[in-house]
Amino acid sequence: MARNEQLIRQHKLLQLLELSRFGRTLEELRGDLVADLGLTKLHERTVRRDLEALQAAGFDIQSETVQRGRVFKLGQNTTDVHEIGISATELIALSIGRELLYPLMGTQYWRGIETFWNKVQEAVPNGVFDHYARYRAALHVFGSPTKSYERQEGMLKTINRAILEHRVVEIEYQSIGKPVSTRKIEPYGLAVYQSSIYVIAAAPEVTESDQRLRNWKLDRFQHATLLDDYFKPDPEIDLSKYLGRSIGIFSGDSPTLVRIKLGKRSAAYVREDPWHPEQLLEDADDQSSILTVPASHPRELLPKVLSLGADAEVIEPAEFRTTIADAVRLMAETYQQNHTDQ
Repeated sequence: MARNEQLIRQHKLLQLLELSRFGRTLEELRGDLVADLGLTKLHERTVRRDLEALQAAGFDIQSETVQRGRVFKLGQNTTDVHEIGISATELIALSIGRELLYPLMGTQYWRGIETFWNKVQEAVPNGVFDHYARYRAALHVFGSPTKSYERQEGMLKTINRAILEHRVVEIEYQSIGKPVSTRKIEPYGLAVYQSSIYVIAAAPEVTESDQRLRNWKLDRFQHATLLDDYFKPDPEIDLSKYLGRSIGIFSGDSPTLVRIKLGKRSAAYVREDPWHPEQLLEDADDQSSILTVPASHPRELLPKVLSLGADAEVIEPAEFRTTIADAVRLMAETYQQNHTDQ
């Protein structure tokens, strides 16, 4: 049997043992492995050898005889095997999560992640860690742009302190294509979206309660100064709900429901990779579907619609349709002009 198949089988064994409070017999473990991994056949002797290999690697797997036979389970003294009481699944999840958090590189958060990860590597026995290193080689995490917030580390510390102490921060902020402006913000929290960090903060000069919160991209901060002015947090603000109401970072209290006509192929893509948890995708006819999705700003919808090309058409509202149409028209003019010049 191929080495990777053995590692996958042994990892699944650990998962089964972690989830079993009263242990599993060899027959039960064999049946679960066949069902979960889609195997055509598996002998109990192979399961026994896998258990012995895991024990040799340092896992505290014990056995005892009960009414239904001899059962195997993780020992109660698991923390005695290594200093950090971390399960098999948790160790793999931690390594994957670390790679997903690469956008935090250069911040105090990343140093905390690296410090803990180094402690895990030092504390877990070599046999255990080598087992996971081999298993993790079968799963690759990529797709996030390479960027670092090392330059903004000091500003990030200032903002974190302001969030905890409810203090006003004076910032120098430069939106793309605009000059640097000095603003005062009341920070409520941070959000990581598509490899970028955003500061969720209220603008004190805005009086409308449903318009006060704004999302400020940390990349555009030139300077941040903690002031001696304090603000009273609005108890009605729920950042989780606020950030989850739209398909992008332009979240708000009242997102707009956008209807988009999709061709058969595009509808299949959106079913595979949903744009939003609350999206609705309904068949219009045999060749098209209607996608209804919440969005707070046309700009966050633009790249998604354009990525589907002519197979997607924004139906309503008019503001969103016009924004997409203008972008397509300008692109067509640019390509036509460049082609003529050549």
